[in-house]
Amino acid sequence: MTLSQVVGRLIGVREHLVDPGGGGAPRVPRPTTALVVGGGIAGMSAAVVLAERGIRVTVLEAAPTLGGRLGAWPEALADGIQVNEHGFHAFFRQYYNWRSILRRIDPALAFLKPVDGYPVLSGRWPAEEFGRLPPAPPMNLLALLARSPSLRLADLRRMDRDAALPLLSYHPAGTYAEFDDTTADALLTSLRLPDRARAMLFEVFSHSFFNHETAMSAAELIAQFHFYLLGNPEGLAFDCPDEDYATAIWQPLARHVTRHGGRVVTGVAAARLDRQPDGWRVTAADGSRYTARHVVLAVDPPALAALVAASPGLVAQAPRLVARMPAFGQAGPPYAVARYWLDGDVRADRAVFSGVSRQPTLDSVALYHRLENESRRWAERTGGSVVELHAYACEPGVPAGELAERMRVELCRLWPEAAGLRVRELRARVEARAPAFAPGSHAGRPGTRTDAKGLYLAGDGIRTEFPSALMERSAATGISAANHILRAEGAAAEPVRSVRPHGLLARP
Repeated sequence: MTLSQVVGRLIGVREHLVDPGGGGAPRVPRPTTALVVGGGIAGMSAAVVLAERGIRVTVLEAAPTLGGRLGAWPEALADGIQVNEHGFHAFFRQYYNWRSILRRIDPALAFLKPVDGYPVLSGRWPAEEFGRLPPAPPMNLLALLARSPSLRLADLRRMDRDAALPLLSYHPAGTYAEFDDTTADALLTSLRLPDRARAMLFEVFSHSFFNHETAMSAAELIAQFHFYLLGNPEGLAFDCPDEDYATAIWQPLARHVTRHGGRVVTGVAAARLDRQPDGWRVTAADGSRYTARHVVLAVDPPALAALVAASPGLVAQAPRLVARMPAFGQAGPPYAVARYWLDGDVRADRAVFSGVSRQPTLDSVALYHRLENESRRWAERTGGSVVELHAYACEPGVPAGELAERMRVELCRLWPEAAGLRVRELRARVEARAPAFAPGSHAGRPGTRTDAKGLYLAGDGIRTEFPSALMERSAATGISAANHILRAEGAAAEPVRSVRPHGLLARP
């Protein structure tokens, strides 16, 4: 344990227990069934817990493969098959619930390898490093302020310190009550930061949540600043799998669910949900039907809204859920992922993952041939490289190929050696499935429990009463949905954990 983590523990910056579980039998005392719609992180987290406790669970996934926005699938290239993925994800060390699920398939998490460093690139200013700070607050914040060339002492004196206090005072109720109607852009402007500091320290961070500052709740920005920097003892350090997501995560998790009596069905899209006397019936797009006593809907916001709209019986069964769907079902802006197989490599000193500031399109760069074994083998065999580019919140209506080319051109400005590399293969996609965190949306955001008996929600857009985000929110809500079912059936729940529930200066 480092000195900063010791200091952090003394002020309560540690892993916290939100739900201790327990309070029932280790397994359900009588046979019962559950249906999970969606085979991403949220759905599979729910399925793992339910299957382990003796519930006969079936997972329905619309895509041919599991994973959702962490999905992976085989891609036919000119020189053979390579596994492609939905996009790069950082497995932060304060993802306690997600890591708990992953330990089912690898107790030591040996497949997760540390990513050394996390620079932010800019065409206007020198790169800044964020991955090598002391892990725990307040020392990580002090080190950031001391090391960052974006914030000088004179800048700190001119900064509006009263406006900055909310960043240190996150409260799960008070922050949203005070700041949810404000935009993240307005909050950042109120700080009176130099433009360089705002671009390098905050804008890259906010883009990572697939939202624009002008259309994102300031309360959500404060919550995520707390979750990633000021409320956890792990800091900004993260790990990544050394194999593709299908090999490292989804195939083993599917086997785990199956070994515990569950079933995982892919390529079947839920089209309608109806209440039955003894539970629920889900009708799939192909006409097949699935019944269960309990249902967890673990799909992205647009898919959830579409399923609710196609289920007229929910108007009577779950009126509050139905009323919330028109606003909740509006996804955030489009995001683009482009994976390039190139005929050469970038400089050896380039980081495996880099954030990007103030480029029109490009938000991050990941060097997969220095990260995952299959890409590494391809690069060694061909002398090439595998580079993935992301635009987290991009211009709507632009084709994926055009966004990919824009990102490639912007990368070449930042890394000039990339301009000399020939593109051997390109796979690009643009989607709009991430949740929006619009100002004023928190009060109407659905939680895990719905107003219909036996119907639950999970996913990274679902409201939690403790700080969480992205993959961790998906896993946490999946486990929470499973816990509601377990308690209803007389079984012990699964523990749920979080970072420090309140900010450093907040009153509990």
